[in-house]
Amino acid sequence: MITPYGHLTYCSNIHPGEKWADHFQSLRDNIPYIRQQLAPGQSFGLGLRIANEASIELSKPEVLLEFKNWLTEQDVYVFVINGFPYGGFHNTVVKDDVHTPDWTTTDRLEYTIRLFNILAELLPEGMHGGVSTPPLTYRLWWKTEADKQLATESATNHVLQLLDKLISIEKETGKLLHLDIEPEPDGMLDNMVDFVNWYRDVLLPKGITHLSKYSFSEEQAKETILKHIQLCYDICHAAVGFENPEEILASLNEIGIKVGRIQVSSALKVNFSSEKEIKLKAIETFNEPVYLHQVVSRNSDGTKSHYPDLKEALADWNENQEEWRVHFHVPLFINSYGVLESTQGDIIKTLALHTENPFSSFLEVETYTWGVLPEDMQKPIGESIVREIEWVKKILSYE
Repeated sequence: MITPYGHLTYCSNIHPGEKWADHFQSLRDNIPYIRQQLAPGQSFGLGLRIANEASIELSKPEVLLEFKNWLTEQDVYVFVINGFPYGGFHNTVVKDDVHTPDWTTTDRLEYTIRLFNILAELLPEGMHGGVSTPPLTYRLWWKTEADKQLATESATNHVLQLLDKLISIEKETGKLLHLDIEPEPDGMLDNMVDFVNWYRDVLLPKGITHLSKYSFSEEQAKETILKHIQLCYDICHAAVGFENPEEILASLNEIGIKVGRIQVSSALKVNFSSEKEIKLKAIETFNEPVYLHQVVSRNSDGTKSHYPDLKEALADWNENQEEWRVHFHVPLFINSYGVLESTQGDIIKTLALHTENPFSSFLEVETYTWGVLPEDMQKPIGESIVREIEWVKKILSYE
């Protein structure tokens, strides 16, 4: 839906279905109710998640036409696609496979090109659109600094091949599409500092050379890269790394990097200043086997400890750890979970900065862990989505 601060939607990765027919059925089952509750009589924007298998099916002209007709009937428009998870995302163990295949592979490139071809067909006239994607690769797969450097170079080369496709789409259709790269703990681009450093020191120099084949000047090449390669700003991920939104925006502005979308999401926070044992038992209930739940600990000496999953953090807990941030996309509208807290305050601060000086056209709610939350926190999916978006509208303070 359209707000004074950009298009506000949710990501359909909350709905199961790796095959297009299954996911489409989930959309048909849920979207009419959600739209009626949130935007009666108005157009409703959707952040679409399309798995690889679904992308192959949806690329068929007759299947895509059926979906386009349904969108028109429902007065729903698609302007962003979640291209981070390639394969199974529900009812299976995901963990670090959420990065598979990574940007060192042609499989990831070909999948992302399919998503952009689909988005070019679905995107309303006059709008730009983006596809989110992983932060190049999973850092822990690469054992040495030399290996990490080679992986980064390989991934960057594939991103630049995608850039060629985005330039071609804009030339042929007039539609501006952008890849929205999403830093995540333990990604090769673990945080916003990593992302900005890679963008400045690797992507721009390689990209300017790559685009010389179009006879672009250095300035034209830089502007083309800045236009088509953007940031997916996931508030949960930034909060897990204890990152400051004001510093993030300052670092982006210094180079001119655009924010393709703000993913409005919340992490778990554990303050160990009191009731340590009780809080450890409470956070242990979130140690589930499906998704990665990276942990960053702020320690009493000012250092930070990083753990690839909650299991490792629980095993290594010690008295010097003052606060944990846990990558677990908990509901936005809940600030505390008994003795545990959320990083809701980071959302409020980030959106306050956005309302003062909007830095993206798109806001996408991305709470996808409803099925693995403790039972007392689970609600019907449609109702949950409505509550999430209503809360964001309240924080944006335009109603």
